[in-house]
Amino acid sequence: MNNTRRQFLKNTGVTSIALFLSGNFILNCSKNKKYNILWLIAEDLSPDIGCYGTKYVKTPNLDRFASEGVLFKNAFTTASVCSASRSAFMTGMYQTSIGAHQHRSHLFDNYMTPEPCQLITEYFHQAGYFTSNCSGLRFDKPGKTDWNFSPKNKAFDGTDWRQRKDGQPFFAQVNFREVHRMIGDKPDKLTVDPDLVDLPPYYPDHPVTRKDWAEYLSAIEILDKKVGKVLDRLKKDGLEDNTIVFFFGDHGRGHVRGKGWLYDGGIKIPLIIRWPDKLKPGSINDELISAIDFAPTCLNAVGFTPPDHFEGSIFLGSHKTQREHIIAARDRIGECVDRIRCVRTHQHKYIRNYHPEKPYTQYSRYVDAYNPVMRLMHRLHKKNQLTPEQALFMAPQKPVEELYDLINDPHELNNLAEKQESHTVLQKFRKILDDWIADTGDKGQFPEDPEVVKEKKRYYKTYKQDMIDSIYAIEKELY
Repeated sequence: MNNTRRQFLKNTGVTSIALFLSGNFILNCSKNKKYNILWLIAEDLSPDIGCYGTKYVKTPNLDRFASEGVLFKNAFTTASVCSASRSAFMTGMYQTSIGAHQHRSHLFDNYMTPEPCQLITEYFHQAGYFTSNCSGLRFDKPGKTDWNFSPKNKAFDGTDWRQRKDGQPFFAQVNFREVHRMIGDKPDKLTVDPDLVDLPPYYPDHPVTRKDWAEYLSAIEILDKKVGKVLDRLKKDGLEDNTIVFFFGDHGRGHVRGKGWLYDGGIKIPLIIRWPDKLKPGSINDELISAIDFAPTCLNAVGFTPPDHFEGSIFLGSHKTQREHIIAARDRIGECVDRIRCVRTHQHKYIRNYHPEKPYTQYSRYVDAYNPVMRLMHRLHKKNQLTPEQALFMAPQKPVEELYDLINDPHELNNLAEKQESHTVLQKFRKILDDWIADTGDKGQFPEDPEVVKEKKRYYKTYKQDMIDSIYAIEKELY
């Protein structure tokens, strides 16, 4: 391993257990079974499923899948919004390294990532793999990509692994949108009782909140049924024993302090992996995992040496490494310009806010249209009816730094950054983040093109206006 690679892994929190070869992408399948790879990707999903201990939600298919594989308790994405997160785990590079950090900034300008960055499907193509991507159970319909760049080459060969040549190995994705607000398949009636759900303390205990949370869990139950059907299809095709299956979320739940933020609600995801004959069924893994690690881990699992420019590490199989921390980033989302970075270990979360003058509740038409609890909290805040824990998110400004003891404060409510006894811990985390920014060339340091920001503000100025007007008219009567 060269010195640059060794230093990078050190600064990004990776401790080597067995160093993998450096060098360019290398095919080395002689000693490896040529497994297929299947990614089951759920949108806007935190670990709020039965096998993770969530009450009152029924997820028998995912629970059974976890009993057949490994459940990872500490998996995180590198961003808390889809386009930035997906740009990272599909390239094996941080979105901030490749200029893909601003949410949907390159939707229309044909931006391409800098060399040598490319989609991981390119490596599977080189090795003769068939690649596919479908939307849920619609194996004839392309699935979500939503990257902040245009791929240099065709990303996928088709929509269904059945379209491949006889005996050809495959890398397939199935994207599920059920949990995503407004676009997923919602139940005709709630299958989870709103009166029973457990709410985080930073949400007001109100009928609107309970109904919204119950809808989220009910949507997870629909997701569970669809995941079960895909797994049954894989088994029916005789592929179950030769396919490594990943189930994970593209980022955390679409709720207040979740999607869009670097608290665990926004970046912590479920991750369950079944690797026949390699991983002990029903086991639980407590190590820190970042979605930036998925690409090198999958390539290594099927016999490829990951390329040098990858910024993640291998966490399964040969050449395994172990993380000391994960790093995540938030930049502009919709019309809301911001820049936030975080470092998380098992015990602590450090957050740096580069725009402390902006409130957490910076106006977002997307949030206004889709998030009833956010609208509720604004109303209750004006009436001084929020608890201190709930009112934290309504502050007119953000602190420059936030530090949380996750063991004693799992909801990240008691900011220790200004405590004298936290000085040593803060110094440690500041250095980790500063080193990461320098080593990865974090492009969030540079302001976005003002014309792009103006275009986004113009777009969102009239976004879903009819729906928002209708919502306000109804809620005016409710409150």
